[in-house]
Amino acid sequence: MIDAELSEQTATTEAIPQRSSVSVAQRSAAWMVHLFTASGVVFCLLALDATFASDWRMALTWLVVAVAIDAVDGTLARMARVKEAVPDFDGTLLDNMIDFISYVIVPALIIHRAELLPPSTSFVAACAICVASTFQFCQDDAKTPDHFFKGFPSYWNITALYLLAMGLSPAVNLCIIISLVLLVFVPVKYIYVNRTRPFRRITLPLTIVWSIMALGILWRLPDPSPLLVWTSLLYVVYYVAMSVVLTLQLRHQD
Repeated sequence: MIDAELSEQTATTEAIPQRSSVSVAQRSAAWMVHLFTASGVVFCLLALDATFASDWRMALTWLVVAVAIDAVDGTLARMARVKEAVPDFDGTLLDNMIDFISYVIVPALIIHRAELLPPSTSFVAACAICVASTFQFCQDDAKTPDHFFKGFPSYWNITALYLLAMGLSPAVNLCIIISLVLLVFVPVKYIYVNRTRPFRRITLPLTIVWSIMALGILWRLPDPSPLLVWTSLLYVVYYVAMSVVLTLQLRHQD
């Protein structure tokens, strides 16, 4: 009995990374990466402040900064080997918390307060966005092992940008929101732009071009060029179509 307990304790000790093998510089670098990730919440707060001031362009601009941080912090975390350097801190949870605020909470509030939806349904639709997204974020395979997002990946910040830019009727906007909420629960594998391998050589350059166009749309709010808006949507069509194609191909292989 004692030998079994000692063996179990030894196995547990071996499974836990030893701090003594990690240098002070490595731990400092890891904490700096975590601090960089955490800074995203500051820009989310700035976006919320701009939202309550009805400054939609500024609100989305602060979200762009938060998204930019999110786009690079994973790479920095892998370079710094944060899981080995600071094993008792959950950087993934930190990242997901900030992502939920920047991709869901703030955009949902923008959509509601910008009066983009019928008044009688606006708050309920914003709640539906938030509730559906909680389910999306909490799935074990929300990010699949082969680097896809399962179900509509809570791109509500992009949705808010396009609803503000396109100037569609509140009823049409509501239909778009309902459709996207339902797509959260449809198991399509959506491209994880910088990690999905198939067609990455095409997807990455197109994403860069689209990002430039999206910044142009944001800069010109509330009156962006209709040509720029509708041209940029070609990338959205590509993204969705390619996601569906890859989903069907992967299912066929299985």
